[in-house]
Amino acid sequence: MPTGTISRLVTDRGFGFIRDPQGIDHFFHQTSLRDAPFHTLERGQAVEFEVEASAKGPRARDVRVLEEVTAC
Repeated sequence: MPTGTISRLVTDRGFGFIRDPQGIDHFFHQTSLRDAPFHTLERGQAVEFEVEASAKGPRARDVRVLEEVTAC
């Protein structure tokens, strides 16, 4: 399963983007999350996901959080 990090969140609209190691951004909707509420996500958080094609580019589904981001 591919991995990446949360690169952008649009919390008021319920979606965001995951950047994979190759630098490609994958759109995801809050309904794609499997183990964490959308409001708990943070930029830089590591996730794994499945990729599907869409008319607007790569889309992430079955997104699972791999690590929690902790504030310093």
